[in-house]
Amino acid sequence: MKISIVGTGYVGLVAGVCFADVGHEVICVDNNESKIKKLQDGQIPIYEPGLGDILKNCRQRIEFTTDIAKAVSSCSVIFIAVGTPEKADGNADLGPTMQVIDDICKHATEMKYIVLKSTVPIGTARELTDYIRKQSEIEHEIINNPEFLKEGAAVEDFLRPDRVIIGCKTKNAQEIMNELYSPFVKNGHPIYFMSNISAEMTKYAANSFLSVKISFINELASLADTVGADINDVRKGFASDSRINPAFFYPGVGYGGSCFPKDVQALIHTAKKHGRTMDIVSAADSVNDRQKLVLFEKIKQRFGDLNGKHIAMWGLSFKPRTDDVREAPALYLLRALTQAGATITAYDPVASQTAKQYFNVDFNIASSPVEAAQNADALLLVTEWNEFRNPDYTAVKKRMKSPIIFDGRNCLNIADVKKNGFEYHCIGRQIAFEQDSL
Repeated sequence: MKISIVGTGYVGLVAGVCFADVGHEVICVDNNESKIKKLQDGQIPIYEPGLGDILKNCRQRIEFTTDIAKAVSSCSVIFIAVGTPEKADGNADLGPTMQVIDDICKHATEMKYIVLKSTVPIGTARELTDYIRKQSEIEHEIINNPEFLKEGAAVEDFLRPDRVIIGCKTKNAQEIMNELYSPFVKNGHPIYFMSNISAEMTKYAANSFLSVKISFINELASLADTVGADINDVRKGFASDSRINPAFFYPGVGYGGSCFPKDVQALIHTAKKHGRTMDIVSAADSVNDRQKLVLFEKIKQRFGDLNGKHIAMWGLSFKPRTDDVREAPALYLLRALTQAGATITAYDPVASQTAKQYFNVDFNIASSPVEAAQNADALLLVTEWNEFRNPDYTAVKKRMKSPIIFDGRNCLNIADVKKNGFEYHCIGRQIAFEQDSL
């Protein structure tokens, strides 16, 4: 099948390359000329493991262009994968999506299946259908196909999805989408067909529930710190219940990225618009705001005055295996620490330059974890990159002014940290108990 994908950001590019990988002919279009030029030269403008290798193998089946008229006229199926950033009121900005709809109405001479791959507010398909009827004499069909990709594992998620969600009205649309996705569900995982509005809500429900799980374990970890329980034992104890999926129950410094914060706010806003409240989701959002500063509070408690302190930070991306720093906990820590008078030297395997451009905060960048620790009064571990899990403690300690570690992801082995002479602070773990039990 020949398809077009408008938008070559994270979602659109992964979708385009993976569709081409299984044999579909794909036209990827974007109005960013420099990005398209890079893609035409075989360069991947985002950091996503495995994506570049797949692109090399399917170059003959994928085209990159800025010509949206060609993308519309050449294909009967057009995916929209442009950004839907959060506006000040918490709603999603559909301006880029509406621009694509206008372009389709302008250039289409026959009926098109318009697939919303971007995350859009509940009710968008219905609104777009009404809008198209006013703009065009041609009756285009809107299909919802929300993405469920994890940054850092997006290729695997697309090629082997847990499920595919399709919201559509007609049998023809269902058959087309079934043909597109059949190569990806040979593992027996389902394609769920439903109404457009149910598909839109499913996306928000999934991300909001995962956000609730993260905030729930973070609140438990805070209580564990206070009462003297160990959150690792608590998690194992309650998550072993067959009714409770243990995924996402790992305490840390909160969630970030381009999806969870935005989608949580969008769901809260939608409920408010319809006279409802999302009390549980709202509470999870508030807990997350507080959790992003949990390491800052621990540092203040340990040092008191932070003015003149030099802090090393490991990790700037919101999660490992990506250079995405949007809403990253590191940003909130950097702001709080610098406002308190501290200076920061940070290291991230792939996100250092992205963070420097994106964060409106003054901090230094190191070329290695050891270099970041030079003359540091404390070391913060903020993103759980694998290379941070077994550091060269001798080299790090030799360079630090004070051998103190604040582990915001609980990813260091307590026995190793203590054996190497470090003072260690973590999230909800009881150090003395774990040492005694070794």
